[in-house]
Amino acid sequence: MDKLNMLFRHRIGIPETENVTFEHLDIILEKTARTIPFENLCVINKRTTDITKGNLANKILNRNEGGLCYELNSIFYLFLVENGFNASLLRGVTYDPAVQQWSKTGRTHVMIIITYNNQQYLIDTGFGGNLPLKPVPLSGDTIKSSNGEFRVEKTNTEYGNYVFYMKLKHKHDEWKLGYAFDTTKVIMDLSELNEVQNIIVEHPVSSFNKKPLVTRLTERGNIILTDTSFTEWIDGKVQKKEINNTMFNELIKGKFGIESQ
Repeated sequence: MDKLNMLFRHRIGIPETENVTFEHLDIILEKTARTIPFENLCVINKRTTDITKGNLANKILNRNEGGLCYELNSIFYLFLVENGFNASLLRGVTYDPAVQQWSKTGRTHVMIIITYNNQQYLIDTGFGGNLPLKPVPLSGDTIKSSNGEFRVEKTNTEYGNYVFYMKLKHKHDEWKLGYAFDTTKVIMDLSELNEVQNIIVEHPVSSFNKKPLVTRLTERGNIILTDTSFTEWIDGKVQKKEINNTMFNELIKGKFGIESQ
C-alpha cells in the first residue's frame, strides 16, 4: 500500500484493510471533515511550501495540520487515485453572497470530479463548513447529507459550465450559490496549484491572508476559531465567545489537535 494511502487512513480512522468503494465515500467524507480542519495558519505565518505530494503528506498526515481547498482536495484526490478511482482536480470561482459577486481572486477554489459508472460527481473536502459530505452528481439531482442539501447545475457562466449550490442545515432557508467550475479545464499537475496558493497568499482581497481561521465539522454542527473568537454550532444553536491569544493556542490544540505554530 502507498504510504500516503496508509497515512490518510490512519489520520481519519479507517482500517488499512478496508476496501474503499464508491458506496463508502460518504462515510469517508464525513470522517475527513470531522478530522482534518480547514485552516490558513501556514498562510498567516508565512511558511507555505510548494504543493507536492510529499509536502502535502508531511503537513496534513505527519504534522496533523489541515489546509485550504487546494491542499485538502489535493490530498483527498491523491487518496482517491491510490484507491483506484477515476478522479481529476479542477479550479473554480467562489461566489460571495454578502456582496453578490464572484470572488476577485479568480479561479482559486479547487475541487475534485470523479467518474463512476459513466456518471460524473463533484467531491469537495475543502469548502470550509459548506461541505456536501457526499459525491454530488453533475446531473442536477439534489443530495442530502447531515450538513444540508447540495446540487450541481449545468449552467454556462464566465467561469465555467457548472455551478454548485448549497442549502446548509440550520443556516440557509433557500439555495445559495457556492461556486462555478469548468470541467473542460483539468489540472494536469499538482504544481499548477502553486499559482492558486500564491494568489491566496498575496492577493489584496484574499480572505485568507489577513487573520487566522480554523474550522471543522463535528457530530452536531461545526466549530470555528479566529484570533478573537471561538464559535460552536450545535444542532442549529450557536455559541460564540471572545478569546485572547493564550486561549487561541489552547483551543487550536485542544479542539483541532494542531500544535501552536
